Amino acid sequence: MVSREQKRESESLHDKLQILRSITHSHAMDEGSIVLDASNYIKDLKQKVEKLNGEIATAESSTRGQNVWPRVRVETLEKGILVNVDSDNYSCPGLLVYIMATFEELGLNVVEARVSCAHTFHLQALGVQINEEDEDKIDAQTLERAISNTIKNWSESI
Repeated sequence: MVSREQKRESESLHDKLQILRSITHSHAMDEGSIVLDASNYIKDLKQKVEKLNGEIATAESSTRGQNVWPRVRVETLEKGILVNVDSDNYSCPGLLVYIMATFEELGLNVVEARVSCAHTFHLQALGVQINEEDEDKIDAQTLERAISNTIKNWSESI
């Protein structure tokens, strides 16, 4: 004879298996097959999680070390100011025009420049003040800030 308690436990187990069956989209009818389908369902979920984690890791590693905005480095030299602007991500269409306008606004002549705009943007320019006798010499920090603001204005215009 089956006691009431055993009958309740059996019904409870049956209800739980039916919930498991519906969650895992199992079409199995017997307990063993439902559990096996649930096990396979969990394995599939684990594989999906591993795949997504791999994609996230790949995306993070491909962008690590790459700056979204161009980097600006300015050095004061004996005979002028050396400006380096680099971007790893894109060619920055139109940025060169903005930077050259900033040089002009600040009264700097570009004596020598190397520019690459093919796949990435790279500018190395040596600038000297137009009026060298001027007491208000432009320092590296001022020029770096001005070029950074220029990049910001450029980014808002694209």
